[in-house]
Amino acid sequence: MTVNSANLAGPGGSSSRAAVDTASIRQGAMTGCIARTDIFQHRLMEEPPPASATRRTRERYEQLVREAKALCASCPVFTECLYSAVAEHDVSGFVAGTTAVQRRSIRNLLDVEVQADDFDQLAGARGTRRPVSHEEVLRLRTQYPNDSLESLAMRLGCSLSTVKRHLRRARRGQSPAAKTPRPRPEVSAVLDAFDTVVDQQCQPRRTGSSRVA
Repeated sequence: MTVNSANLAGPGGSSSRAAVDTASIRQGAMTGCIARTDIFQHRLMEEPPPASATRRTRERYEQLVREAKALCASCPVFTECLYSAVAEHDVSGFVAGTTAVQRRSIRNLLDVEVQADDFDQLAGARGTRRPVSHEEVLRLRTQYPNDSLESLAMRLGCSLSTVKRHLRRARRGQSPAAKTPRPRPEVSAVLDAFDTVVDQQCQPRRTGSSRVA
């Protein structure tokens, strides 16, 4: 199964700045998420704007997504990155040409359940973030009660979404619990589901739903 590259590139192509980076990626110099942390770690990519956001904010987010997709399309570790983000780790932000919402849709198609964890590093992004524990997030929140969540994420070296996820767990009185993992899907099934989900979101909504066999 080969992923439809048009799904990754998306409409409108990419900016010239992104094109320069994809050339380096093709040569194996670095991955897009390392070359362009200003895109992949932008606050809008961590927390997409709601429908009530200003037009300027929504347009900026759409631009970031287009540029990120172009970089992912040229990444030599795209398949490994996508598989890990779908079948192994519940990571936040924009990863392997997908948003967190799209990855949930892919898992639903595959009937895959991945426990949310603290692994915010994938493929070439290793070294830019690190795993953090539930207790560590709560300890730092207590130590710096007046800090913004963005500041806490910077102190911890993790994503904003990771901090929010742990604080939500704390408010609900939940703690991370180990679950028996389900059998992981084949790589080809993940790629098929990727194309299905991205196709559905790039085209007019169709009635009914399709599932990967």
